[in-house]
Amino acid sequence: MAELSGRLLRERVTVDKMIELYCRENHAAQGGLCAECAVLSEYARQRLEKCVFGAEKPTCANCPVHCYKPEMRAKVRMVMRYAGPRMLLHHPALALRHLLDGRKKAPQIKRRVKIEEN
Repeated sequence: MAELSGRLLRERVTVDKMIELYCRENHAAQGGLCAECAVLSEYARQRLEKCVFGAEKPTCANCPVHCYKPEMRAKVRMVMRYAGPRMLLHHPALALRHLLDGRKKAPQIKRRVKIEEN
């Protein structure tokens, strides 16, 4: 399990808070996430850990690589549509940083170069 830091850690915390807010207000889970939201949260963590951009990762809306499975992408989109506007009230600093991060363009994907052996 990779340790996240900097921008990736902030994105992880933001996604967690969005999922918690969505779950609390839509699934009425007591004392944590419901099973469905816990799976979504873990999936988001795994995708962040494996991001090809690393610390230069753009927000998902600006990313040219769609690394989420279609079903999970739809769930995250639903969570973000609900929780995004409410984040300004519940977690204003995270919401503002996410909005600022969203203004940055995605970096070019570095292609792997094959090294030929003699």
